[in-house]
Amino acid sequence: MPLLTVGHRGLMGVEPENTLRSFVRADREGLDVIELDLHLSKDGALVVMHDADVARTTDGTGPIGDFTLAELRELDAGEGERIPVFEEVIRAVRAPVQAEIKDRAAARVLAAAITELGLHDRVTVISFHDDALREIREQLPDMPVVLVAGRSSPTAPERARELGAGMVSLELRWLDADTVERCHAHGIKVISWTVNTDEDLARVRELGLDGVVTDRPEIFRAVSRAA
Repeated sequence: MPLLTVGHRGLMGVEPENTLRSFVRADREGLDVIELDLHLSKDGALVVMHDADVARTTDGTGPIGDFTLAELRELDAGEGERIPVFEEVIRAVRAPVQAEIKDRAAARVLAAAITELGLHDRVTVISFHDDALREIREQLPDMPVVLVAGRSSPTAPERARELGAGMVSLELRWLDADTVERCHAHGIKVISWTVNTDEDLARVRELGLDGVVTDRPEIFRAVSRAA
């Protein structure tokens, strides 16, 4: 089977991360899945941004939760882009979406949006946080979920089984053959982040992974050529 390709925050290696421009670029390049991050604004909107603070990726400063959506819209998120909300991304792209949530509150709002918009077949919910995934499971029992892990990757097979996750997304530098084997033994697929170099891709193939999360369009092209 060819490797699954996931565009990390769109294609953040070549476009401003978590912006419509980045997501549309990933969609146009042909990546299989688009990954994004969600936080709640002060007035409860599902805001697409990785950090809990706006400072790194916009011309503003302060926690996202201190801004209303209207106030967030006034910030420049890179090259004139505005901070999008979840629903805008869904409308802008055709590819399936991995939506990363940071806490239970965001999980509840996302579950409501998935139900309202009928997105059960287009969205997979992902998180580092077991409690957030449990909340999704409570709200949407049949919803596919993905456990994300970095340094704690060796514990991922058992945690994923407990959560009912059919996939894990693990940081490549903490990933080893034993962890992959334990996942595969229980039918859990393994993808890895962030795969941005030929050396990274060679390691992915050596470990027998099921997919890559990448910032770079050339990694997608390399995977496509090998398929």
